[in-house]
Amino acid sequence: MKPAGVLLAGGVASRMGGGDKSLRMLARQPILAHVIARIGPQVPALLLNANGDPARFAQWGLPVAADVIPDYPGPLAGIHAGMCWVQKHYPEVADIVSIPTDTPFLPMDLIERLLAVREAEGAEVVVASSGEQAHPVVALWPVRLAVELHRLVTEDGMRRVTDFARRYAVAYADFPVIGIDPFFNVNRPGDLELAQSFIA
Repeated sequence: MKPAGVLLAGGVASRMGGGDKSLRMLARQPILAHVIARIGPQVPALLLNANGDPARFAQWGLPVAADVIPDYPGPLAGIHAGMCWVQKHYPEVADIVSIPTDTPFLPMDLIERLLAVREAEGAEVVVASSGEQAHPVVALWPVRLAVELHRLVTEDGMRRVTDFARRYAVAYADFPVIGIDPFFNVNRPGDLELAQSFIA
């Protein structure tokens, strides 16, 4: 069965002045709407990982799960929350794909390509890459890693997604850059202007 999608919206967006980056407007829609439109058709289930009041995302009708690990330790906590949610609600699903909610130009064949690379290379974890740069937060993860991930974050203080991925047989799925990087993320106000210009 295809992996579930886990949309990571748990960050504090300090470089954007705080608040939810994913709710900033891009081409008359929140960035999150662009992300959902691209990833939603590719997965059997979609979860939004977000902390705070989930009502701010109510218009999309998605399940929202907060971090299980306290104190906002970063995207690894969101990946862990996604694994736990899938184990509880979709026990037949063996994997998740983590997706940042500030990436409005995701490939329409993202899931297909990640799965193909895993099969071809016999990998456990597959990380997306483009333009010779890895994007470790966009990756395919087995949900069976949830217990170990919890231990690594809470006991060993692990914070970097790359460090977690490299503990396993990891492969990279490379995507072409045509016009704009498919994993371009809106981190700063200037990035939002660039995304607007690309859509225009």
